Amino acid sequence: MTNPVYGDNFADPFVLAVGEAFLAFATNGPLGNVQTLRSTDLVSWERVGDALPALPGWTAPGRVWAPEVIAHDNQYLLYYTSADPATGHQAVGVATADRAEGPYVDKSLSPLLSQAAEGGSIDASPFRDPAGALWLYWKNDGNAIGVDTWIYVQRLSADGLTLEGPSYRLIKQDLPWEGALVEAPYVVERHGLFHLFYSANAFDKPEYAVGHATGPSPTGPFTKSGAPILTSPAGPGHNMVLTAFTRDWFVHHAWDPTQVGTDPRGRTMHITQLTWSGDTPVVTSHPPPSAG
Repeated sequence: MTNPVYGDNFADPFVLAVGEAFLAFATNGPLGNVQTLRSTDLVSWERVGDALPALPGWTAPGRVWAPEVIAHDNQYLLYYTSADPATGHQAVGVATADRAEGPYVDKSLSPLLSQAAEGGSIDASPFRDPAGALWLYWKNDGNAIGVDTWIYVQRLSADGLTLEGPSYRLIKQDLPWEGALVEAPYVVERHGLFHLFYSANAFDKPEYAVGHATGPSPTGPFTKSGAPILTSPAGPGHNMVLTAFTRDWFVHHAWDPTQVGTDPRGRTMHITQLTWSGDTPVVTSHPPPSAG
């Protein structure tokens, strides 16, 4: 089997294991605000529909981006980015559901997170640390207004619905390959070390790629590895890490490499094997086998 594993528009993919199956969520597209797919083997995907069919009053459809889901306290929490007309920028919301596939409902009157002075907030990613505490990583959308972009983290409340305590700036664009931005954080803890994956450069350019940094705690300090760990003419990015079938998998999107940024299908979902050389992640070119 070869990539992409889903060849239609499915940007910013996130895959959640639910029992013996997997649900994939993505940025708004043909299937709705939060596009949703289902699979049992990570290779063959069926369309489920829209996990967030109704939006709260503080936002509007059209720019619902980068959903991620975490199971917590007998329910599921969906963190997503959407337009905030009150500020003219993107903001982060959170919705809840009793079932992993939804429908998710956001009853809030305002965003969970909005940094209008820093260009807005996007790409929220929840993380549960080894002690059970919840954290939220995200990016201020500084490139929208010509200022620095930072990956932030802040502690979430016990119910995951509000933010608590101080926020921490972790990394910004300061390497040549990163261009004008860093974004799309995703954190994995492994043997006591925290691995921060992120994307950088322009999403619609071949130079878009995935970077990596490590730190001793959820709040860092994080040290970048330097060169990107995943590059290709297809401009791969916005990854997450899934453990399934006794292996780690790198889930990300990419364009048709011959039509980067202009592909009418949009960004498609790719899944490749992730291995480790000590504390160094290695992304291979092997997609999941059809039998898992």
